Formats: sequence, C-alpha cells, structure tokens
Amino acid sequence: MTRMIRLSVAAAALSCTMATPVFAQDVTVSADELAAMRAQLKAMNDRIDQLEGELAAAKQTNEAQDVTIAAATEAAQAKPEPAPAEELSKSDGWSFKPRGRLMFDAGFTSVPGSTGRSDGFGNEVRRARLGASGDIPGGFGYKFELDFAGNEVEAADAYLSYSDGPIEVIVGHQNNFQSLEELTSSLHTTFIERAAFTDAFGFERRIGASVTYNKGAVLAQAGVFTDNFADTETNNRGADARLVFMPKMGDTQLHFGGSIHYNDLAEDGATVRYRQRPLVHFTSERFINTGNLDADSEFGLGLEAAAVAGPFHAAAEGYWQTVTMPGAMEDPTFFGGYAEAGIFLTGGDTRGYKGGKFDRSKPANPLGKGGLGSLQFNLRYDYLDLNDAGVLGGTQNGYLASLIWKPNAYVLFGVNYGMLEYDNAVYPTADGDTSYTVDAFGVRAQVDF
Repeated sequence: MTRMIRLSVAAAALSCTMATPVFAQDVTVSADELAAMRAQLKAMNDRIDQLEGELAAAKQTNEAQDVTIAAATEAAQAKPEPAPAEELSKSDGWSFKPRGRLMFDAGFTSVPGSTGRSDGFGNEVRRARLGASGDIPGGFGYKFELDFAGNEVEAADAYLSYSDGPIEVIVGHQNNFQSLEELTSSLHTTFIERAAFTDAFGFERRIGASVTYNKGAVLAQAGVFTDNFADTETNNRGADARLVFMPKMGDTQLHFGGSIHYNDLAEDGATVRYRQRPLVHFTSERFINTGNLDADSEFGLGLEAAAVAGPFHAAAEGYWQTVTMPGAMEDPTFFGGYAEAGIFLTGGDTRGYKGGKFDRSKPANPLGKGGLGSLQFNLRYDYLDLNDAGVLGGTQNGYLASLIWKPNAYVLFGVNYGMLEYDNAVYPTADGDTSYTVDAFGVRAQVDF
C-alpha cells in the first residue's frame, strides 16, 4: 500500500465519525467512542502492514523462480554430449555397461599388372564387436568383448581386474605392452590400420596376468603371457614390460616410452613368419614376407614418443624384433617404425590422450549442437624392413595421408590413401623387377557405444 492509500483510509474514517459544521454543536463524542475509533484506525494500519508484507514476499518468490528457471535453462544448454550407452549401477557396488563397435571399410588397391597379384575394389566389416564391462564389489572389475567380423567369433578383451589406488592387476585375455600404436584402441587411431610393424611382428592379445602402476607422470606395466585364445594348444611363454613418462608442460602433453619383450616358443619345430599388407586389411596380398622361419624365441625392443599441443599432435615409434633361429650362424633382427603428424582443421579440437595412450577425441562443436563436428588431417611415414642375416623378406616404405570427420564423439568417417614403395618384394614383375609401387585407398564408417 502507498502513503496516499493510508491517508485516504484515515480521512474516510474521520468523515464517518465527525459531524458536519451544521450539526457540530449538537454532537458530543465521548472519550470511549474516541478511543474505539483510534483502535479501529490502528487495526486498519496493522492490516495494511500485513498486506504489504505478503505482497513483498510474493514478489521475491516470483523473482527467485525466474532466476531458477533461467539457471536451469542455461545448464541444459551447456550440458555436455551424453554417452550413447549409460552404465547401470547398484548401491552394493555392482555395475554393468554394454559396449560395442562397428567398422565398415571399402576401397581399392592398384598393383603392377605383371606381378599377377589381385587388386581392385574390396570391402569388409572390419570389426563388429559386442561386450560389456563394469565393477564388482571389493575393487574388482571385468571386461568381455566378442568380435563377429570375418564370419568368425573371436574374443577381444576378456579379463578380470582388481584396482587399489595406482595399482591395477589384470588376469585374462588382454593386450600386451608392446607399443603406443598397438595399445591405442582401434577407435582412436589416425589411420585405417595401425603401423605396419605391429601386425607384421604378430602383436595380439594373449592370455596372462599383468600389473600396472599409474600415478602422476609415471606409468609402469609388466606381465607374463601364454598365447591367444585361438592358439591355446601352443607352449608359448612370454614376458612384456613397458615404462612411460608422460609429463605436461603447460597445455602440451608429452609422452616418452620404452618396452621390452620376450617370447619363448618352447616347442620343437616352431616357426614364425613376418609379413604385411599394403595399408588396407580388405586385401589378402602381402608384398613383403619372410616366409616361415625356424625359431626358438623372439626378443623385441621398442621406443616411443609423442606430443599433443592444442590442435597439433606428433608421434613416432621404432621397434626391433630379433629371432633366435636354431643352427643359424647369425640371428636376424628386423625393424619397423613410423613418424606422423596431424592437425585439427576445426577450432577448439584436440587429440585425446589418457593413461599412456591416445584416447577419444571429442568434437568441441558437434553436429546438431551448433557445429559440424571435428575435421582432422594426418600424414605418416611408415617403414618396415624384413631383410637381415640372409633373410630376404623385403622392405616397405609407406607414405600415408588421412582425413577424419567426426560429427560427434562416437561416429567417425575416414578417408585414407597410401603409396607403398617396395624393394625386394616377394612377387617380381614379368621382367623380374622387385622394386615397384602399390597404391591403396580406403574409407571407413565407424560407430561405437
């Protein structure tokens, strides 16, 4: 109420209790009546004060509701992109999260016609993986995945884990600790296939037990292993160890690592074979190949380095694989490695890195949320030498380029080109030349959850 309203009410009350000048001389107001009028005026003033208080409180409530609604709207607009599969958890420590990925590749290879090797269009479901992971009470966890690509069912990760602070122990079918490129998930690599040496030297998941220490900028990993799920009848016994130093300098993530590996074939008549495709997996042709080599054991050494700075990243690795051959005057040592650099062409994007390996890259401006997603361009030199100590498996120099578009964090489309130069190729041309070039082009469509 305003002061004017108060004065109007008081004036009205007085006019009802006082006589007009004509009758003033005939009216007498007693003290009791005057006191009653004053009480009525006070009661009206008190009621006016009460109504003013209620009005002010209602106004404050409305203003608070407006602020709350505005804050909720702003929070909803700023909410990060949700993961496509949510983890189901229980209060007693159990959790379950479905996992999966689907990768479809297509493209072509171009091979010198006089070699007699097949080329042209090819396509395949590269990976079709389903599984689950989660927690078990007491610090335990699990992960299990099956891959249905290639008309076969193969186990990928399948293990039980235990974590206590910086320590993690894993028992089961798992990756060995052989390379930054190998340990980076196929979901997050920059090319349609990993570096040539990882496949040529037979890097794969194996059954075993491992321990990982990860604290601050230090990562140490070690384990003992037998063989892959598909080769449990072999007597292979191996050990792997990897040490990584991963400091941050301002906003730049650095990575320096090394690894050591030993695999005892422990079987009479055991052999190994090192060979590799020209970039894409949908061709079965391999132009460098050692053939089967009698072997007692394998010994490997790896070095790795990488950096991520804003939209830029760079990585390089080298790996030496020595084969102990029974009766050989000299044991051959083969070498593979790569160097690459990449840049995001879209603002605000950077390559993911976590726990000693590259991780998921999440577009700063996803498609449908005010942007077009992320666009990344990469170049790589990839080298593999399978010649040594009388073994003539050939050399491969790969010059590769890729363009990756991610409309959101879980969908990817990639285009890859590779020019592969061979020396001492295992398939000569019609005139006996073993030095020539193979071109490979591949595209990938990928989704995961």
